[in-house]
Amino acid sequence: MKAFELSKIIVVMFLWAVCFPLIAAGFAYAPHLTFAALRAFLAGAALLVVGLALGRPLPRGAGVWVILIFVGLGATSLAYLGMFHAAEFVSPGIATVIANTQPLLAAVLAGMFLNEYLDGYGKLGLVLGFAGIVFIAAPQLVTSQAESYVIGIAYILLAVLGITVSNVLIKRIAGKVDAIMAMAIQMLIGGVPLAIAAFAFEQPLDVIWSPRFILILVALSLFGSALVYWLWISILAKTPLNRANAFSFLVPVFGLAMGAAFYGETLGWPQIIGIVLTLVGIGLVNRNNRRTGKIQLEKLHIRVENKVEYKHNEI
Repeated sequence: MKAFELSKIIVVMFLWAVCFPLIAAGFAYAPHLTFAALRAFLAGAALLVVGLALGRPLPRGAGVWVILIFVGLGATSLAYLGMFHAAEFVSPGIATVIANTQPLLAAVLAGMFLNEYLDGYGKLGLVLGFAGIVFIAAPQLVTSQAESYVIGIAYILLAVLGITVSNVLIKRIAGKVDAIMAMAIQMLIGGVPLAIAAFAFEQPLDVIWSPRFILILVALSLFGSALVYWLWISILAKTPLNRANAFSFLVPVFGLAMGAAFYGETLGWPQIIGIVLTLVGIGLVNRNNRRTGKIQLEKLHIRVENKVEYKHNEI
């Protein structure tokens, strides 16, 4: 992997890690769903303006638009719904750790839709990753706030599901559509259900438009959403999904560091053990992915050689 692509992936992971603290900071100024819808619309509109200014083409083909609709519903509607509500029940650092176990689920979907199958190491990685989540969540499950904590975990897993499925779909169209326009459209589409839910269950006009909230919203929308998804689809156009996902282990590292620095979060031994197990699990899954990629490359090379030999014999 080239240094430039590597640097883009690291930037994406850092910006993803910043999202939960920014979301938590914005709750004092706006209702959850309203905040989420504003983030989606501002990010999508910013990318759309940039794309139109640069003369970028709109996506073409019914199949591509269907994929973009599902990406919008997953990566924006479900993911933002889960992240914004989860931040109310669990701390930003722990939320970041659990949310970024999505490479484990991605590995399963990759086997189903991208023909990347898990060997023994990969399956062991899934078990260890799940065990890590249990260790991280266990201490809070026996406290008086266990019920709200379980609700927070459920919202995070909803966000993980939306992001993971969307990543598989984004990988299918990466390189086939303009990255700026595609991500602008999916975020605008995904913002619609959030806005409808906000008007149905909240009071959107209750937003406190203070300078601090505007700064949080702009940072979260432009850097944590628009820039992130633009970089991410450009990365997936050149890098296999599972290989790029391997760097997700940086997100909980960044997230926990920020949680300790700005929120006074402390980690006990169960959380530390859980984090280690999760990272080892992700590492094993992606070790399997690298081996699978080599095997697939070898098989492709053999098929090409056989085809060349067959043509040679015909001649």
